[in-house]
Amino acid sequence: MKRFIDIHIPVAKCNLNCHYCYVALENARDSKVTPFNYSPEYIGKALSTERLGGVCHFNMCGIGETLIPEQVIDITKAILAQGHYVMIVTNALLTKRIKQFCEFPDEYRKRLGFKCSFHYLELSKRGLMDKFFDNIDLIRKHGMSMSVEMTPSDELEPYIEDVKKVCMERVGALPHVTIPRDMTKEDIVLLSKHSFDDFCAIWDTFNSDMFELKKRLWAKKRKEFCYAGEWSGLLNIGNGEMTQCYGKCLHQNVFKNINKPIEWIPIGHNCCLPHCYNSHSLLGLGNIPEIEGCYALERDRIDARDGSHWLNNEMREFLSHRLGDYNTEYTENEKTQKDLEWNSRMRLIKIKDSIKKVVKKIVR
Repeated sequence: MKRFIDIHIPVAKCNLNCHYCYVALENARDSKVTPFNYSPEYIGKALSTERLGGVCHFNMCGIGETLIPEQVIDITKAILAQGHYVMIVTNALLTKRIKQFCEFPDEYRKRLGFKCSFHYLELSKRGLMDKFFDNIDLIRKHGMSMSVEMTPSDELEPYIEDVKKVCMERVGALPHVTIPRDMTKEDIVLLSKHSFDDFCAIWDTFNSDMFELKKRLWAKKRKEFCYAGEWSGLLNIGNGEMTQCYGKCLHQNVFKNINKPIEWIPIGHNCCLPHCYNSHSLLGLGNIPEIEGCYALERDRIDARDGSHWLNNEMREFLSHRLGDYNTEYTENEKTQKDLEWNSRMRLIKIKDSIKKVVKKIVR
């Protein structure tokens, strides 16, 4: 695993209406699907193993339901054709799309997985519970990996035992659990009426490795040297804009000229976020080598019904490695130099932004 590329699919539409969803909290549900500026073939070439430095892990996620844009099918195929591994975040309800993935070549399906978001209350209300699990059965039947992930909410507490029962019956294990965040607050706080300790005590019973890592790192400002920006990147697949991470970082367009090398500049000691709220992926995969974690354990479960794994052999082996296994860490002197390089870039950006503002005032 040379790099982790977190792909943003430009869609805010969704076929569900979960009360805890950040799309609803930010009033973005009625947003249109943003056009894709580049063809799948072009995107595949732009994200070749040669250009990225090796085989990478791609995570594909929309603000709304990832699989609504039909382009996602061909884009996924183009990325898999380069030899990469892909996991797609989805509510697993768009059967037509899932059947299209089932038609991929066997070699592609081995390197493809789905993070199936389990929205128990919405599925129950809309009568979609069987459809959700039937589509998961379809994914597993065709040799693709899957993982069931649930957002724990205060409203879901009375149904915890029902959630456990249906998951044990249909996928042979409990869902993994994340931590909901209130995106309307600048400090990225817990979305719950409970204190953090009480919240954790309620949801610890799911024995989720994902929850354990996020719980351990929640609300802790990262001061270590972070390789995000070099070992990983956040890419808008619609327009080719890539940033180092989720904060106010350096930007570049990696699609405009695919003959131009991508600049890999680590954030280093310059993280501007209150805490790494997506720590289960960015830190679980090893962007900060000192923080222990295994991403495969955060996604996999053993099916109690037959002993099978949620992740197939190829995906489980791949996600068991960390980014540091195939990248070289910097010396302390090199880290200092990278920090200076980052700060120099940021100062230059601020100067350019100031000049633009002055020019705008003059033009007016």
